[in-house]
Amino acid sequence: MDVLAAIKNRRSIRGFIDREIPKEAVDILKDALIWAPSAGNLQSRRFYFVFNDEVKRDIVNAALRQTFIAQAPLVVVACADLLIGRSYGRRGEELYCIQDVACSVENMMLAAHSLGLGSVWVGAFHEDGIAKALNTPSNLRPVAIVPVGYPGHHPPPPRRLDKDEVVMEVR
Repeated sequence: MDVLAAIKNRRSIRGFIDREIPKEAVDILKDALIWAPSAGNLQSRRFYFVFNDEVKRDIVNAALRQTFIAQAPLVVVACADLLIGRSYGRRGEELYCIQDVACSVENMMLAAHSLGLGSVWVGAFHEDGIAKALNTPSNLRPVAIVPVGYPGHHPPPPRRLDKDEVVMEVR
């Protein structure tokens, strides 16, 4: 799949059909995560692949009861590793490790789309509730929840701002 086509055609999916994701596809998603760029190549990110329905329910509760999350056969919780981020001081801990997670999640979402899977970035949640649901160590900060599965619907493309509105050229 052409990269720009994948970028333009990927949609946020909040409804999934009841179908398991093959192991080979899960492995591709993992590869997409780890091959994303990262600050200083420190790779200050960690990921939980949640298949367990009980843990998914706990995640839904911590994510403001967004029930569609539990419909997905796979829920990925992306965390910033603050210990690694500290290698760059305060900026590393507060920004670089978050950027590392963001790059990885975007890679994974595009890879999911290329496999015929749908996903959505969920950022509305209580971090402490997610940490408790996954029993994460204190150095991991939950940054994103990404339900992944076969789409139950295909929404139309959302409106985008014109390039001239968002890109300022400096020559």
